[in-house]
Order: sequence, then structure tokens, then C-alpha cells
Amino acid sequence: MLAKSAEALFTGLIDYAGLFPPAALSMTDAVRNFDAYRRGDYAWMLGRFVVPAAKMHEVPGDFPKSVLGVAENDVLELKYEECGQPRPNIATTVYVEVSGLAQLDDVARQGLRAKLRTGGVTHDAFPDAERVASFIERCAELGLAFKATAGLHHPIRCVKPLTYEPGAPTGTMHGFVNVFMAAALPQHSREILMESDARAFEFSDDSASWRGHSIATADLARVRNEFAISFGSCSFEEPLNDLKELGWL
Repeated sequence: MLAKSAEALFTGLIDYAGLFPPAALSMTDAVRNFDAYRRGDYAWMLGRFVVPAAKMHEVPGDFPKSVLGVAENDVLELKYEECGQPRPNIATTVYVEVSGLAQLDDVARQGLRAKLRTGGVTHDAFPDAERVASFIERCAELGLAFKATAGLHHPIRCVKPLTYEPGAPTGTMHGFVNVFMAAALPQHSREILMESDARAFEFSDDSASWRGHSIATADLARVRNEFAISFGSCSFEEPLNDLKELGWL
């Protein structure tokens, strides 16, 4: 049976970015997948459909979308350099991808949200644990909600192929459980981000914990709703399958 703390951690966690590498699906395939996922048993874990502004007209109108670029949509994702561009009034939530911690102060002053790139298809696209921890800690200090994007295909820190191509190079990937539990327990963020043993994490109805450091389920739900919002992934099935193998789903 699904522990209530695991449900709190995973609800609405994954924004589907099937259009982007390494999956890089066609719009037809990505739309078909998202429609199937939102009708499936794990629809409760699904967030928004991530799409570039130039292609948003190709997405069904009833899909909840997160749009990359300036557009008329309720959720946008911008580069820091795009912050100064006029935005339509309809955009009620804006995530800003930053390249340095100093930019977070400006994002907070503008009443926006932050975005952290946590990986990609090359080794240099993955920030180290220190950088991720510093980002989380500064967001916590500022009361700044954030999302993550790229590289979080697996629950726990691991070494995996960087793409789906045969013989692809491998690299160390951050785990999405690591990242979001680090956000829930920011005073231990560095150690949690470096954790590679799934057994160090435990989920019960009352709380979730890492090596004895726990957060109550109600507080974890609040962290997810107000602080650590979601992550973009080009795969919805890969994270699900890993969680099932761990016995967390």
C-alpha cells in the first residue's frame, strides 16, 4: 500500500517534457503519451505538458501546459535574460532559470519562481551536489518556490547512460527523491543529495525520513505545494518503473 508520505512527495511531481532530449519525441507521440498518462493509474503524479512557445498551438487546449518562452499561458518558464520582457497578464506563474545564486534575489523581488537545471545529455550539464544544495538553501531563505528540469530520470543518485542511444556515455545523475527530500530537509541538503542508498529513505503514513531525520507528512505536502513544486522529465514511465522497483509505488 502506498504510504501517505510517499503520496505527498510524488503527487503532481513530474512535468512531462517528452518533446525534449534525450527522448526528443514528435509532437504527435508526446501528446499521445501525455493523454494516456493522464488517463492512467498514475495520473495523480503527472504535472504539466512542457512545450516551447512556438509549438504551444499544437497542444490540445485542455492539456495543462508549462510554456517555455513568453506566451499567453498561466504557467511560463523563462531564462533569466527574458525576465525583462513584457509578459501577458494571463501568466500567473513564471519560473525563471538562473545561472547563478545572485540572480535568485532578483527573481524573488519580482515575485517570480526559480528554476534549476539539474542535468542534460552531457556531463557538463549536471551541476554538482554543492551547487544544487546552495540553490535549495538560498530558495528556502528567500521563501522562493522552484522547479527543476532535466536529468532527474531516476529516484536515487546513480550512474546511468546520459541518453537512450546504444553505447551512450554514462554519468552520475541526481535522484529526484534526493532533490525533493533535500528541499524538505534543507539543513541536511548536501548529505541527502549525495545519498546513493535507497534504504536510507523511509516512507510511512506519518512521515518521510532520511537516515532518521524526518518530516511529517502534512509538512511534506506543504513543501511540495508551496516550495519544491515539480521537475520536468522527458520520460514519465522511467521514474514510475524505478519507484515500483523500490517498492515505493
